Amino acid sequence: MNEWLKFAPKASALPQGKTYHVFLSYRSVHRPWVLQLYDILKDLEFEVYLDQYVLKANDDLVLALQKGLDESASGILIWSSKTEDSKWCEKEYSTMEHKATGGDFHYGVAKLDKANLPAFASNKLYADFSDYSEGPTGLGLLRLLYNIIDKPLPDDAIRFGTKVDEEYYKAFNKIEAAKDIGNINQLSILSKTDSTAWNSTPVLKCAVANAIIKLGENDAAIEVLKNTETQFPRAKRPKQLKGLALARKGKTDEAQLILGELEAAGNLDPETMGILARTWMDRYNDTGKEAFLRKSRNLYELGCTHSPSDYYVCINAASKSVFLGEYDKALEIADKVEGIVGKEVAVNDYWKTATAAEVQLIKKEFILAGQLYQAGVDMDPMDVGSHQSTRKQARLLLDHLNASDEDREKIELAFKGIPE
Repeated sequence: MNEWLKFAPKASALPQGKTYHVFLSYRSVHRPWVLQLYDILKDLEFEVYLDQYVLKANDDLVLALQKGLDESASGILIWSSKTEDSKWCEKEYSTMEHKATGGDFHYGVAKLDKANLPAFASNKLYADFSDYSEGPTGLGLLRLLYNIIDKPLPDDAIRFGTKVDEEYYKAFNKIEAAKDIGNINQLSILSKTDSTAWNSTPVLKCAVANAIIKLGENDAAIEVLKNTETQFPRAKRPKQLKGLALARKGKTDEAQLILGELEAAGNLDPETMGILARTWMDRYNDTGKEAFLRKSRNLYELGCTHSPSDYYVCINAASKSVFLGEYDKALEIADKVEGIVGKEVAVNDYWKTATAAEVQLIKKEFILAGQLYQAGVDMDPMDVGSHQSTRKQARLLLDHLNASDEDREKIELAFKGIPE
């Protein structure tokens, strides 16, 4: 990180009347990526407006965001083709563009995939992160940071950023290759790499830990995350992943301590809320106490209320409503989720496909649900941990939906070969 800080601009004193150096405009689908950017900005001593850390439950959303923009010296618009609410992005972009005409406000655009920018932002220079799905780093990050302080990118920063990019591409390809063949040992070795790309941000180490969790080896993932937390103590993503690994390992109390601390610090994002809600479901499964089930459902529903386009927390709010016997409410939420994920296979997106399957299961469309579950398993057969978690949820739903043996078989067939 010390090497990185030599080339990244540090925050200057805030202008009079400003509370934040930078305002982050994004949609919930990009939140894991944005959290990585947030951590980097904080390490560089920027004061950052990120809604989940600033907004309170009773705030008027429009007024609060406008106030946040007014109190910020710069802004960053995070965009990809997955951004559903383009009208909202357009409004925030227009506000930034208008503020920039005064000369004392600067902003940049971070583009997260290969899709063209929308028409309203097509004339704006942007930092390209289309190859950095796990988080910002490299030359694009430096370009974005210098953009928001309205300074040209120095030659030595360009050379450094290019070096990081080259290392990153090689490292991420190695992570993907090791994950695809289930080589836990190689992933653990990769996590100990001592180079600029690995030491600049927690992105690559979190990618390794996430890959190991997907392979069902939670102890190995926790080891990687312990080292990552030591190296990047302010980063949120390693803590979230550690909570997930502990939860999957059955260490519910330990997971709740970590995730509860994040929640108490104001992290109401779907990742934190979703994993925390899952731990209460685990406690319900262990004890049968309905209060724990209701707590789980309420946490998922709270996450869904804060981020209505986040299908993960919303589908779980629907499922837990089924478990509570509130089937009408479950169908109402499931219909909303279907509007987000559709009824077809999402290419190269396991969780979106599995969510589409769960929606159809709740609606008792067993044939279509089985087909979608099968497509998800076929998409990434080595992701044992995710398939086990998905199957467990499906079985619970089948129990509460009083499914026939014939309908159960349509679902179970999709998970044939996945170890118990």
